[in-house]
Amino acid sequence: MSLYDEGHTIAGWTGVAITTVGGSVAGLGVCTSSLPFVGAGLAVVVVSALVTWALHLSGWGKPPGVRPRDQWGMRVRDTQAREGHEACVGCRLAGRGRKRSDEAPAAPVPVPVPVPVPVSAAAPASAPGAIPAESIPLSPVE
Repeated sequence: MSLYDEGHTIAGWTGVAITTVGGSVAGLGVCTSSLPFVGAGLAVVVVSALVTWALHLSGWGKPPGVRPRDQWGMRVRDTQAREGHEACVGCRLAGRGRKRSDEAPAAPVPVPVPVPVPVSAAAPASAPGAIPAESIPLSPVE
């Protein structure tokens, strides 16, 4: 028995099974030099991603991160799937899992822009490669 949840879910195993079939068909196409088989295999792999995503959104997948031990079972349906998981890419793609708040977003913080200082034509001679102090833009320190 493991000490942590390994994330085995109906969505995950279904996706792996369909992807295995798609990869096998694509591999058969490579071995037999058949472009239709390669294309069909890759199409099955894409379908497996969509099926896995749909199962995850319907509650048969699980959110990322640590969950309580009573939710570790493979046949335990996720009750938070309707609202979406906060750190889940799949839920974000479906428009779920975003933080919802009634308050307006914060105003952007203005960034100070340095003001260029004109360099005089009669800059004093100094060491080779030195930058005259007049040509360095100064910005106020906050």
